[in-house]
Amino acid sequence: MENETKTIEIKDLDFYYGDFQALENVTFDIPENKVTALIGPSGCGKSTFLRTINRMNDLIDGTRVDGDVIVEGDDIYKDEIDVVELRKEVGMVFQEPNPFPKSIYDNIAYGPRAHGITDTEKLDEIVENSLKHAALWDEVDDRLDQSAIGISGGQQQRLCIARALAVDPDILLMDEPTSALDPVATAKIEDLIDDLKEEYTIVIVTHSMQQAARISDYTAFFLMGEVIEHGPTQKIFEKPENQKTEDYITGRFG
Repeated sequence: MENETKTIEIKDLDFYYGDFQALENVTFDIPENKVTALIGPSGCGKSTFLRTINRMNDLIDGTRVDGDVIVEGDDIYKDEIDVVELRKEVGMVFQEPNPFPKSIYDNIAYGPRAHGITDTEKLDEIVENSLKHAALWDEVDDRLDQSAIGISGGQQQRLCIARALAVDPDILLMDEPTSALDPVATAKIEDLIDDLKEEYTIVIVTHSMQQAARISDYTAFFLMGEVIEHGPTQKIFEKPENQKTEDYITGRFG
């Protein structure tokens, strides 16, 4: 990506699964080095939208995209875009921790190796730095050769964050990253997100109003495939402009 703005611009985005329109006329910007939360009831298009930013929806047959998704100055749906390179720049963390059935070390080194890094010293450095960034190094530094499947769910999710960071992305997408975790592990991930935004632009889907209010700088409220309202989180939660936003946030539906 040539442009260093690290912002994401969404313009008139429509998305279809076959004949079903999942997103309609979505338009808003995602600023650099901030946390943007996507909220809304189940099935409203949040996760579909998140996956348009790194073209993960391309893996599903019969999907179609209209409109523009500009990531770091590039329209990522142009034919000449290298999708592998895009997904290096735009990392993703999923709802369920999904470590590979490999050692902790090999989980982190997997991406750098896939991108051609073979020097052991360099890989050691990447593994250590990524685990430190994910606030996990001190918990696993003496068992890097042990299976990643053997650590706790909260540690596995931080490992997946470290794995995403290992290929040096600019943007991190998180799809309900704490929904499978207990409150203690959730708090650690939230603290981590707060630290990471100094270096990364973060977009997070969350089912928790409280989490969105705690960790995000901006919030977009999705309803039936449309963005009803987008703006600074404090304004969305305290003085929403749209009645539907207020009804959702106060629990009248959803």
